[in-house]
Amino acid sequence: MRAIVFAGPGSWSLEEVPDPAPGPREVLVRVEAVGLCGTDVHVLDGEFAPTRYPIIPGHETSGVVEAVGDQVGDIAPGDRVSVDPTLTCGECRFCAVGRSNLCEEWDGSGVARTNGSTAELTVAPVRNVHRLPDEVDLPLAALIEPLSCAIHGYDLLPRRMGEHVLVYGAGTMGLMMAQLAPRAGAASVTVVDRNPTRLAAAREVGIERVLTSADDADQIGGWDVVIDCTGAVAAIEDGLRRVRRGGVFQQFGVAPADASARFSPFAIYNDEISVVGSMAVLHSYGRAVEMFAAGALRADRMVSHAFTLDDYGDALDTFRAGSGRKLQIRPQAKVSSVLL
Repeated sequence: MRAIVFAGPGSWSLEEVPDPAPGPREVLVRVEAVGLCGTDVHVLDGEFAPTRYPIIPGHETSGVVEAVGDQVGDIAPGDRVSVDPTLTCGECRFCAVGRSNLCEEWDGSGVARTNGSTAELTVAPVRNVHRLPDEVDLPLAALIEPLSCAIHGYDLLPRRMGEHVLVYGAGTMGLMMAQLAPRAGAASVTVVDRNPTRLAAAREVGIERVLTSADDADQIGGWDVVIDCTGAVAAIEDGLRRVRRGGVFQQFGVAPADASARFSPFAIYNDEISVVGSMAVLHSYGRAVEMFAAGALRADRMVSHAFTLDDYGDALDTFRAGSGRKLQIRPQAKVSSVLL
């Protein structure tokens, strides 16, 4: 099969590699679409510490089951599926208390040790493979993995009805967090981004209050919930000072491992501000499939480009330029296309 291979930091190529074969409790999937995520770029740039090279990237996956192992009975060839990339040991102290996203042996397909899905075929444990309802658009279903991350983020927030939410960043994750906010009880949602194209995307998915700076908002006293989806230190520092007394700041975006941000410890103490992290997926994938099928996202407005494997370099350039919305690689496609 053909696959994108990261040989090491800064080095990638399109290669012919052996087809993977499913083990007894594994499923072989012909990949229809895989999202290009910021994490993939961190892996390529050598900024994601768990990564072992060479590795096939890609962890936002939808496709059709090609074959199953001889101990698989509930998934069959021809099934349309979404694949959870999370792999855990099930034995460490974090797995034992139900916090497997913090697993001491955590692995993510395409991210850490196991090959991912920027390829014609990928293999996954049957427990990670979720059958899709017939009405779900198969290529767009590659958005289910980031949606499951967003749902986990909301699981961690001490939510109350009628709160005001500020989201930094109108990339894929910012758009998802903003779209989920009303479903989580928010009275208002504000999105801040300096990129006018991304702000236009926020408007298209139904967010009315979009700004280039939180200074432009008339929000006396700040916001009850502030969510950073950028990982940028400047945005994090700005967001921390926008939290209303008794409110919550969530670090959702991935910052570089060596980054540091300044904040006021006195404000954290005196204003009883909670600071919450959110990492990957935890018991949220099945719910993400159901919410995606129920129309929780304007998915049709979130994917802007579909690239072939041959045009992976163009996809990387487009991503680094901050152009478009969610970018996908479609390994079965012959021609790249702009969708919006």
